[in-house]
Amino acid sequence: MASLSFLDKFSFDNIISDKKILHFAPEKSLGKLIQTKAKEYRTADLLTEGYSYDKIDYNIDISDMKTIKSESFDCIIACDVLEHVPDHIGSIREVYRILNKGGYCIFTVPQKDHLKVTFEDLTITDKKERERVFGQYDHLRIYGDDFIAMLQDSGFEVTAVNESFFDKNIVDHYVLFPPILSKHPLATNYRKIFFGKKW
Repeated sequence: MASLSFLDKFSFDNIISDKKILHFAPEKSLGKLIQTKAKEYRTADLLTEGYSYDKIDYNIDISDMKTIKSESFDCIIACDVLEHVPDHIGSIREVYRILNKGGYCIFTVPQKDHLKVTFEDLTITDKKERERVFGQYDHLRIYGDDFIAMLQDSGFEVTAVNESFFDKNIVDHYVLFPPILSKHPLATNYRKIFFGKKW
């Protein structure tokens, strides 16, 4: 059962309301919700051929954000972004750099079930082979349980939130855990949201 302190700590009021937010590869519905609460909302992506984009504030590589000053944002959101980026460790460090002290990053990544160590091979460039090995043609890696350590190594205090943080009725209502586990070898059945706090 989720405690009130947990719900308060990771609530919109604590992380988003009246804060400066940078949202990578912004999901439309989430972006609209954030805009109603945030003090300032900015979007970012690295614009590449073959993708469709709405208006983006920053056309930028998350691993090289030198045009953004250190400690510029209170929260940085990047859901399923890092698996596309060659220098994902540099990306985590850059996110840490541009976050204000006390601010949060929010990450999701595809994780193979029960994989201990992240597997990547940047020499794989064939789209079909990437799809076979990583689950999608434009993915460069499949993450393991060591993703938490990657965030910690960059200075973050990490909380990995999964369905166990919530009451069963909330889990069932919002399908926070799949009722039928996928048998696909690269499935992320045990989905998590990673909150990293910069002290």
